[in-house]
Amino acid sequence: MSVTYLKRGKPEAERSDEDAKVRSVVEATLKEIETRGDAAVQDLSEKFDRYSPASFRLSESEIEALMQKVSARDMEDIRFAQAQVRRFAEAQRASMTDIEIETLPGVILGHKNIPVQSVGCYVPGGKFPMVASAHMSVLTANVAGVPRIAAATPPFKGEPNPAVIAAMHLGGAHEIYVLGGIQAIGALAIGTETIDPVHMLVGPGNAFVAEAKRQLFGRVGIDLFAGPTETMVIADDTVDAEMCATDLLGQAEHGYNSPAVLVTNSRKLAEGTLSEIDRLLAILPTAGTASVSWADYGEIVLCDTYEEMLDVANDIASEHVQVMTDRDDWFLENMHSYGALFLGPRTNVANGDKVIGTNHTLPTKKAGRYTGGLWVGKFLKTHSYQRITTDEAATTIGEYGSRLCMLEGFVGHAEQCNIRVRRYGGINVPYGEEAPYRKASK
Repeated sequence: MSVTYLKRGKPEAERSDEDAKVRSVVEATLKEIETRGDAAVQDLSEKFDRYSPASFRLSESEIEALMQKVSARDMEDIRFAQAQVRRFAEAQRASMTDIEIETLPGVILGHKNIPVQSVGCYVPGGKFPMVASAHMSVLTANVAGVPRIAAATPPFKGEPNPAVIAAMHLGGAHEIYVLGGIQAIGALAIGTETIDPVHMLVGPGNAFVAEAKRQLFGRVGIDLFAGPTETMVIADDTVDAEMCATDLLGQAEHGYNSPAVLVTNSRKLAEGTLSEIDRLLAILPTAGTASVSWADYGEIVLCDTYEEMLDVANDIASEHVQVMTDRDDWFLENMHSYGALFLGPRTNVANGDKVIGTNHTLPTKKAGRYTGGLWVGKFLKTHSYQRITTDEAATTIGEYGSRLCMLEGFVGHAEQCNIRVRRYGGINVPYGEEAPYRKASK
């Protein structure tokens, strides 16, 4: 049994060096935004996007004018995609219920699911206008009931992209800003003279956007670490090399640093996929991007067994995992670290990216080991509450609480319990001592 790499991407050390450079740039840029506010945002937008309007926030009339530029056919497609996303998000929301139970006579415990009160939704769009990202963030926040949704997207070729703006508006954005990159993330999280800060940031982006979210986490909440796109194809000889190569390059075109990995137990498929990738890169219009990603971040892993394929896949914890084998359900049952699974040759990652209804904002950089992707539940906070409705319950719980607090040395805590034992139970507990044990207390 062995695992063989027919092709490897950049060594991890080189990737770490690149990450360090990104961290430094982001840290300096966020400090500038915090210090100079709107002036810094204006300068950064001019520097990186050659865009410096009087106001980054679009007015209602500007939004309406931009939507008029979207063809009826494109608008129908956007509405169809949003209907699929909304249907799945509403089903997910319905699965999250408030609860209230009586754990002991007179002891009531419960929890409520409360929406985050303000969210900044970032929609990438500098290289490709990511219309679908508006559905995934803005619309899902809307289903969750977030009362303030501020959406930001960079200008595309020097101006707002009509289709992206339409998707944001139809998804339920309350504020729309034509602003990209670190400056958008920083302005939404830190706030400026004209942009109120939000409580949470969501959405995918390039390495700089992802790092900005990471550095701002704590000051605001974030959905997850959603950096450059990653894809993995798990395949055996039930599919052909053209299918595998197409699925790998379909995601490699996202950017120059988008990992694409084939994991297989078929040498014939592995070698055939290498050849097919060369053939397709000669005709793919976005080969200028995809070829760089494939050269630097593409990998082909040859395993002896399905168990080895599973181990490799769980270790890599890729954002997108396309499974095309004679045992797709086995992988569904046994995989535990990934962003989203795409099972069987009839579906594909592009379906998930654009239209099928599951969310495409997914964990990258191995974050799938500890979190899933963006979903309606990310916009909800589950808060517990308690009440005691009888004197007997207040006394019983207070007695146990008193003794357990003293066990840990917290005298002040114990007195919170003791005062209730005295008042509601008529038991004279000496100050600073634990409540006595009574056989009647249960």
